[in-house]
Amino acid sequence: KMIKLTVNGRKMTFRGAPFTRLIDALRTDFALTGTKEGCGEGECGACTVLVDGEPVNSCLIPVCQAEGRRIETVESLGAAKKLSTLQAGFLACGGAQCGFCTPGMLMTAHAHVKSGGKCDDRSVRTALSGNLCRCTGYQDIVKSVIKAAKGRKK
Repeated sequence: KMIKLTVNGRKMTFRGAPFTRLIDALRTDFALTGTKEGCGEGECGACTVLVDGEPVNSCLIPVCQAEGRRIETVESLGAAKKLSTLQAGFLACGGAQCGFCTPGMLMTAHAHVKSGGKCDDRSVRTALSGNLCRCTGYQDIVKSVIKAAKGRKK
């Protein structure tokens, strides 16, 4: 069966087993390797992508459930030469250390900022609560998101 979905604004077709995990389809079939797999159990948030604007652990959803939906991966945010406001905030505030959790953090934070989420410490921590980082005490990540949220267009 062919599964049609929109990934980062492009119409794409997946040809394979319908219960292939979305993360595997993104990384292997679509060569979008920015999304990382941490635990494979939906506990760490490293594999977070947006499905119709909502953060989802891509290790838990089969690609067949993404049919007809809009998927956004970390590649949709910006590029090395043209960082998004959020990526620039992470760079400026030291929000990324080893970088493994960063794609999931960025996508969850992007959903929070894009939806008009508050840019205070508590709100950002709550929004990011499903994403784990083993390197930081989270403060620089939270500062990064707050910086980006304050810079968004009103």
